[in-house]
Amino acid sequence: MNRRDFVKTALTVSGGLVVSSFVESTAIAAQYPDGIIYTAQNEGTWKGKSGSHAPDITKNGISITVTTKHPMSEKHYIVRHVILSSEGKVLGSKTFSPTDKEAVSIYELPADYKGKLYATSFCNLHDMWLSETVI
Repeated sequence: MNRRDFVKTALTVSGGLVVSSFVESTAIAAQYPDGIIYTAQNEGTWKGKSGSHAPDITKNGISITVTTKHPMSEKHYIVRHVILSSEGKVLGSKTFSPTDKEAVSIYELPADYKGKLYATSFCNLHDMWLSETVI
């Protein structure tokens, strides 16, 4: 099994738990071997790709919108978004198909949620990307 297949399988099976036990900060990418997780600050192999792969997180009241500004085609698309609490708890996820027009997912947070929030975006060609925000 190659690296990309391993990450895709782990993400699908665990619902993002592959990330959850190590979620600390955007410096997370440096904690993994090259090619596991990327951030806007650490693009690794995919230098110049963060603008279309690192997820954007927007808050509207208790609603969180995760957007990955990425074209969606049969050969190249965003497979999945996952949002995680600072403790690594999966708060929501959405799987996309190549026929979706855009990679946008919306989640409602618990009304009293405070702290860091993480979002992952998994591209079928350019691996997993992580962004964080503070709520």
